[in-house]
Amino acid sequence: MHAPFHTIDLIRKKRDGGSLNAGEIGFLVSGAADGSIPAEQLSAWLMAAFLRGLSLDETRALTLAMRDSGEQFSPARLGKAVVDKHSTGGVGDKTSFLVAPIAAACGLAVPMIGGRALGHTGGTLDKLEAIPGYRTDLTLSEFETVLARCGAAIVSQTPALVPADRVLYALRDRTGTVESPGMICASILSKKLAEGLDALVLDVKTGSGAFLRKQEDAEYLAALMVATAEAAGTRTVALMTDMSQPLGRCAGNWIELVESVELLRGNRPVGSEDLRELSLVLAGWMIFLGGQAATPEQGYARGEAALANGSALGVFFAMVKAQGGDLHAFDDPIAFHKPGATRVMEAWENGFISAMDTTALGWAVQRLGAGREKSGEPVDPHAGIEFHARCGARVEQGQPLATLYATSEAMLAEPLALLKQAITISENPPHEVPLVSRIFTREAAEAHLRDTVR
Repeated sequence: MHAPFHTIDLIRKKRDGGSLNAGEIGFLVSGAADGSIPAEQLSAWLMAAFLRGLSLDETRALTLAMRDSGEQFSPARLGKAVVDKHSTGGVGDKTSFLVAPIAAACGLAVPMIGGRALGHTGGTLDKLEAIPGYRTDLTLSEFETVLARCGAAIVSQTPALVPADRVLYALRDRTGTVESPGMICASILSKKLAEGLDALVLDVKTGSGAFLRKQEDAEYLAALMVATAEAAGTRTVALMTDMSQPLGRCAGNWIELVESVELLRGNRPVGSEDLRELSLVLAGWMIFLGGQAATPEQGYARGEAALANGSALGVFFAMVKAQGGDLHAFDDPIAFHKPGATRVMEAWENGFISAMDTTALGWAVQRLGAGREKSGEPVDPHAGIEFHARCGARVEQGQPLATLYATSEAMLAEPLALLKQAITISENPPHEVPLVSRIFTREAAEAHLRDTVR
């Protein structure tokens, strides 16, 4: 038998640069989940871990301990390969509404646990709750029922699923310890691994709207997550994708759903082409890792066929209905959209849109009423921005650049000012940035981690 653990000893050990073993980390995680370790001691350990860093072994131990801190979803009765996608977040990032039904239409089960808007990034759950009646708070039993019926379900985290993450994440948010690669990895993967996944596709954002703005930081996190998930037995790949401008042409809540359904209906508006392309690339990898295609490229082709024949749209509408959503809202989505105030912003000079500060654009969306500054605040389903020109576009003075939808007239001034500061119009067009810049498979991730000194 090992000697009993004492929290203060583990705080000191990490503070002094030591590494904790799996048993010690399990003790801390268990104490977070059941409340036996007080918040001030957990906060002290988090700060020590933030300053000293977590080793690969510590990160893997933390991920698994958090996964095992509560109930886990068992998808065995579904009889299908179970695959999910996770994005590190961005502005206008609505790929979940496309990749989940596309992958499900191709024979996979897609159990997706979404998040809410916080800071400059939007939240999948807030967007879905713009549909009247849509329920995100399903029990694990209801979750399984929707998956069995539809092939896909997008829900919120249940209180019993990974309870340690809720405690530790809230403390990290309040103690300035969020930006730790090991803790970000453990927080994301513990929830995904608790879904009982066979495979996972990670969408790691880079550029001016990314959570991690430095390319090397985003690459390290991507490699760390792939290696950690693979070590836990889940086939995983990470794609580094561009967030130097909003994804697609809409950022908000209801308007993002409208854009997604337009693509699911087989339409291809020019401003949404990057959203369609990235969704198919992500879905292609999901279909490949789930065993429904021989290569990611063949998975892409199967996904494109699911868009063309309407089967992906059918899955999406079936999921919405099964989770209580009123499909009549999509009969005339423009008529359903009722913002409190609308304003068109026009180009102030001739030239090319050469850059966008996408984080600032995200804050503009939030301050129109579509997002929140503090957890628990309400959001306006009808607030947001529709962009009429993208990076590289030639614009003329007076040409519409964006339409802003706000909760009230009084909430338009600050977002308008943010947009003008965030969008750069220059004489010359920008260099083209690839939508997907790098892909980390298990082999590439492990090689990157070996070569990176942290």
